[in-house]
Order: sequence, then structure tokens, then C-alpha cells
Amino acid sequence: MTREARQPAFSDYLFWDADKNTINFDKNKAYVVERVLSHGLLSDWYVLKDLYGKETIREVVLQVRHLDKYALHFCAAYFNEPLERFRCYNYAQSIPVHWDY
Repeated sequence: MTREARQPAFSDYLFWDADKNTINFDKNKAYVVERVLSHGLLSDWYVLKDLYGKETIREVVLQVRHLDKYALHFCAAYFNEPLERFRCYNYAQSIPVHWDY
């Protein structure tokens, strides 16, 4: 059975804005990885690792443009990468924000 033919067992709510049956999990790796890391459960993380493997997830996460700070720090620790290697970290640093008083 090919990767497109099987449906990964992600949580039902995870892809609320798309039909889970029509997602091409090979072409949309960044979308799937970002969604699982930002909104998924631990069980979704295990499904993601089974689907793509650790190295592919690492490559995608280093290039993804947005991750929340918890997912970013989890990935930095899990993949043993400094924060500066992550595109989302550098992108967030380049956007000026208002000061909180």
C-alpha cells in the first residue's frame, strides 16, 4: 500500500479547515508537521514520526516559517539544534513588536 492510499490516524479535529481524506501527505509535509506540532496531541506526534521519520520532520521544522514558542523549544531540544538554525525563530526576531510596559 502506498503512502497516499493509507490514512494516518491523526486526531479528527487537527485538520478542521481541510478534508482529511483529500490531503496529500507527501506534498504538504510542512502543513501537516506545523499543524501537529502546534495543535496535536502526543498520539499525533507518534503518528507523525511513523509517517515521516525523525530526519524528515527535522528538515521540515528547520524550514517552517511559523511555530509557536512551545513547539519551537520542543523541537530544538528533541533535535538537539540551536534556536538560530530554525527559520521561524529568525523570522520572528526580524519582526519588530511594541514594547509591553
